[in-house]
Amino acid sequence: MKRGGKQAFFSRWIEGNGPEADTVISSRVRIARNIKELPFPYLASDEQTSKVQELVTKAAAGQKGKFNDFRFLRMAELSDQEKQVLVEKHLISPFLAREAHNGALLLRQDEAVSIMINEEDHLRLQCILPGLQLEEAWREADYYDDLLEEKLDYAYDERFGYLTACPTNVGTGLRASVMMHLPGLIMSKQVNRFLSALSQVGLTVRGLYGEGTEIVGNIVQVSNQITLGHREEEIIASLYNVTRQIIEQEQSARQALLNGERERIADRSWRALGLLKYAQLMTSQEAIQLLSDLRLGYDLGLIKNVDRRLLNQLMVIIRPACLQHLAGRKLSSSERDLERPIQVRRLLNEYMSKE
Repeated sequence: MKRGGKQAFFSRWIEGNGPEADTVISSRVRIARNIKELPFPYLASDEQTSKVQELVTKAAAGQKGKFNDFRFLRMAELSDQEKQVLVEKHLISPFLAREAHNGALLLRQDEAVSIMINEEDHLRLQCILPGLQLEEAWREADYYDDLLEEKLDYAYDERFGYLTACPTNVGTGLRASVMMHLPGLIMSKQVNRFLSALSQVGLTVRGLYGEGTEIVGNIVQVSNQITLGHREEEIIASLYNVTRQIIEQEQSARQALLNGERERIADRSWRALGLLKYAQLMTSQEAIQLLSDLRLGYDLGLIKNVDRRLLNQLMVIIRPACLQHLAGRKLSSSERDLERPIQVRRLLNEYMSKE
């Protein structure tokens, strides 16, 4: 395993390819695990959480080079900005960045797989891939989970399954989610009726950055709520099938918009590109909405000047910590609103100069 390393604005999910990438931005599978006979992190002493860190890194190192392409990052050795960049790239949770004791991260080179240590559970292993690739993400996460389980004695109960800090994760410990762009359903005011039905089938809807965040930029995360009493394959299949239904509804809504309001949608998309290229001040919420309008124009074939990788990169760099990382200094809220269009223009100009 490698130590540390300078952060870059690349992650596998940002590539923007994969099945159904015009609607599904990314697919994520996260597995929660704890080590037997050690308290959950919120009850553990510093000595015990240090022990968890030691056991996990030894388990990874003992797997004959299969973790050689992972970096090891201690949260205590990262600045607040560096930790928040990892949050904004969806590689760690806000909890690990802010509150974890002896928190650490194993991060694969392509950033598709990240293993959080001493979050709410001893281990939270996740795989995040572009497009609708839930089964592929599950296979990747399961592979590394099996490798670690060969060396670690997980807390497991024959009746309840894997034991976790939060009761809703008991059982498989599996959370699967898809990040979706749903401008058609939201603009046509169909989304509330459609998404409210998801709770009836054990699914929940959140905003761009998960629990407690609002829906902005027409982006939602849909995930399973229940892990107990269901096999992993059943959870993945259920979410996949519901996601396919949402995709069909979204595509139908987009087609209706295209048929009835083509000129208005085209104008909205081109105006978004113009503002992204020439605005002098831009809030985070305005930027994410402009990117949504531009993404819709691209996905409907109304704009050719961009691609999904660029749009995903822009979606990341407009966030506060990423902006400060690029600027090389701490920025106030008003300074970020000035810096945001500068960085957006830079990336747009770099992309368009290659065309």
